[in-house]
Amino acid sequence: MKKWTAYKPDRNIIQKFVSECNIAPLTAMTLVSKGFRSPDDVMESLDIKGLSDPFLIKDMKKTAEILNSAIDNNEKICIYGDYDCDGIMATVIMYTYLTEVGADVTYYIPERSEGYGLNTNAIDKISDDGTKIILTVDNGISAVNEAEYIYSIGMRLLITDHHQVGETLPRAEAIVDPHRPDCDSPFKYMCGAGLALKLVAAMEDGDYTIALEQFADLAAIATVADIVSLTGENRFLVSYGIRLIENTDRPALITLKEICRIKKSVDTDSIGFRIAPRINASGRFGSPKDATELFLCENYEEALIMAQKLDTLNEQRKNAENIIINDIYRMIDENPDIIRERVIFICGNNWHHGVIGIVASRIEERFGKPCFIASENDNEIRGSARAFGEFSVFDALSYASDALEKFGGHTGAGGFTIKQGMKEEFHALLEKYALEKHKSMPLMTVQANAVIPPELINIQNIENLKLLEPYGCENEKPCFIIQNAHINEIVPLSDGKHSKLRIETGKYHFDALAFFVSPNSLMVKTGDNCDMIATIGINEFNGTTNINLFIEDVRPHYFQQNKYFSAQNAFESFMRGEELPENYYRNMLPSRDDTVRIYQNISDSGIAFDKLYMKFCPALNYCKFCVAVEALRQLGIVTVSFADSVVKKTVTNKKSDLASAPVLVALMEKIKD
Repeated sequence: MKKWTAYKPDRNIIQKFVSECNIAPLTAMTLVSKGFRSPDDVMESLDIKGLSDPFLIKDMKKTAEILNSAIDNNEKICIYGDYDCDGIMATVIMYTYLTEVGADVTYYIPERSEGYGLNTNAIDKISDDGTKIILTVDNGISAVNEAEYIYSIGMRLLITDHHQVGETLPRAEAIVDPHRPDCDSPFKYMCGAGLALKLVAAMEDGDYTIALEQFADLAAIATVADIVSLTGENRFLVSYGIRLIENTDRPALITLKEICRIKKSVDTDSIGFRIAPRINASGRFGSPKDATELFLCENYEEALIMAQKLDTLNEQRKNAENIIINDIYRMIDENPDIIRERVIFICGNNWHHGVIGIVASRIEERFGKPCFIASENDNEIRGSARAFGEFSVFDALSYASDALEKFGGHTGAGGFTIKQGMKEEFHALLEKYALEKHKSMPLMTVQANAVIPPELINIQNIENLKLLEPYGCENEKPCFIIQNAHINEIVPLSDGKHSKLRIETGKYHFDALAFFVSPNSLMVKTGDNCDMIATIGINEFNGTTNINLFIEDVRPHYFQQNKYFSAQNAFESFMRGEELPENYYRNMLPSRDDTVRIYQNISDSGIAFDKLYMKFCPALNYCKFCVAVEALRQLGIVTVSFADSVVKKTVTNKKSDLASAPVLVALMEKIKD
């Protein structure tokens, strides 16, 4: 379960935006919640008509001049990319353009096994091919040693990158990176492919015509896939690129759209969740050349075969993820203390490193805790981490660095390699860091733009929200809290895979859809009054236009989240052996009658954990409930599946003494003390 928060936009500013910017109230409310305070700021944000002069980026002119000179002198150029979607798209942009203008050009993208960025083995191969200039795209800014090696064997280096700059810049003829302290570019958040597009414009004397018409589609895909800020110039670039994708004649995109079943309009969701994962799968389970050659292909039949290969690789990626996820859930079911720690740390054997980061994100999302997932392969333990809120992955790894061979990352994500024999020490250091720096661990939070009255949910308001598209990083799709809605009916969809709630709020009626949530998993039931966080959309079918709410989360109207999370924290702290205030222990102890009633409400087929709790909320505090269920689990009377949070009765004839459950024994000892 996640914590809910909602902005409280200033009504006076909302009204000012409505009148002076000619926008609907829901749009104005969303903009105020995003931090806009003046109509001028709103108009500047919504009305971006193009990209800034590419020559405002430090060394962009110099890079273009060197490349043009190399073309004139027939010097061989190698584009050095990266194996993710951004690096592949940037490589395709530069390779295509340089080929078209007559350059002697090749490209090199390292396999994932080679690691990120420049490496000396690859540099040797490139040199042996007669290359005179290496042009990096989406990498290179941290390649200080590799840059020196390039010059030592007689080549020159040009760097284009969008990652943060270190203390020392690599040796190069020119370095294009908007994050350079001496770069005056007004927009700092282009991805690697966006910078490649700007380099094409620079080589065209600053004219964006060819760059946008030929490559905005590729740059848009990379911008969405790389999760860079979808504000400023990136809004223009992605909007322009989406229009090209919708009307594409590029064989790669025609075939990928067919395989992804994108028949209607294209948006950032269809790029981010359908097209981009298939491109990224080439770098994870095949070769990045698979995706690169697809986007260089000019024949539909050949492109279709290549696109089908990417689709197969993506299925392999999903299967590998699911294998690891299932292994993790099995480990948690056998030892629930794993998810009661402050930080989730799980290490497996021979898990595919190409998906460890994705798995860490999924486990973090599922359990709402910082997550460090590692795998031991060939006597090496490598992993990825994900976190949220104020918890810093990089700071945690730095704290535990004595147990690490190497590590890197930033606040929200990172990678690490554990020293041999130091796995348990690493885990202990993570927990120690979390206890010292975060007495109260951050809660995963769903942030709503506002609590809205039902009268604002109308077609005019929803249509006007499209002014804020395209959605993405730092411009998330607006979501709203709807309070005290009465549930008239809950309808299972797709054999119970999804749920539709028919709700009534005031004089208004809506259908609210909960995808991948079965009716049996909902915390609410027919007849309840509920609160929900939802995005809002319009569905047009058979000439009829309807409003749909798309549920992010839903809970009973009476639910008190602060008490819930405090109780959850107390239970987990107790299970970790942390000391609590003396008066807590007696308040945590469920009565025998409480425990029996909980057991009696568990069916043989099972019941969702939170749904079971709602049968006793608010009369029974959540901590007592958790202790009671844990006691039943420890005695083997029930099982808890943490994959789907379902509690089931077990078939047993064994008599059990409830008081003998270890959790109750430990509580009684604390109470006696």
